[in-house]
Amino acid sequence: MDQRITQTLFALFRSAICGTKLTEQERSNYSPEQLRQMFKISSQHDVAHLLVYGLQQNELIAQEGTGTEKFIFNAIYRYSQTKYEYEKLCEAFEKAEVPFLPLKGSVIRQYYAEPWMRTSCDIDILVRREDLEKAVSYLVDNHKYVEKERATHDVSLYSPSGVHLELHFDLVEEGRAKSAFDILKCVWENATLRQNSEFWYEMSDSYLYFYHIAHMAKHFETGGCGIRPFIDLWIFDNIGENYQHSRDELLSKGELLKFANVCRDLNQVWFGGKEA
Repeated sequence: MDQRITQTLFALFRSAICGTKLTEQERSNYSPEQLRQMFKISSQHDVAHLLVYGLQQNELIAQEGTGTEKFIFNAIYRYSQTKYEYEKLCEAFEKAEVPFLPLKGSVIRQYYAEPWMRTSCDIDILVRREDLEKAVSYLVDNHKYVEKERATHDVSLYSPSGVHLELHFDLVEEGRAKSAFDILKCVWENATLRQNSEFWYEMSDSYLYFYHIAHMAKHFETGGCGIRPFIDLWIFDNIGENYQHSRDELLSKGELLKFANVCRDLNQVWFGGKEA
């Protein structure tokens, strides 16, 4: 994909997630002939709905009648289905008296302009290693979940409606993403109970940010990191300026500050309009 199409694509993503219009220069770079390639790459990265939303917001395609609105409808449907199952899971863990900590899309989507904008293929939840078997048994016996497989840091289960749950007992595998394991093994000591909950925990901002970077780094090491984690990072960086010092301090301890800074620089090119 040539640089002009890349610039237009990410300008449209920025427009969608930030609610801003394209600049005159960005509009002049756009042509309908770019659409086929933009839809191909955005579909591969599960962000085609953001492309459509950005196009609609800048009146580059009609709201209806083009067939592209199906991408937004599908994203809203997926979000609704996942949200329903996620709320049931949170109630189940509370009832089972299992401490749990939601991860990834379930947490970050609250910072998007609309929660359906942050699609995900599954629900990720962390439980303590010593509570893992209790949690799995409770979901299988009481909520008809089916266990599929076990990996080095999580258990894969499916709800009766087909929603995928990754039940984590570690946040990252040992030996991956520099010293991330040493930092993240202390996550429970740095989590706090959610208001009005007895077993629902939340990460501190610095740990949430560190985990996001560590997850990006792990995928970068093992084959590549897609577009969506960079969009999440852009969201994080635009809501947390007051937390920059504590975030960077933790990243430095985990030997991931250099990687984080390069990702931030790339985001400034993709979303901020800086020269590559």
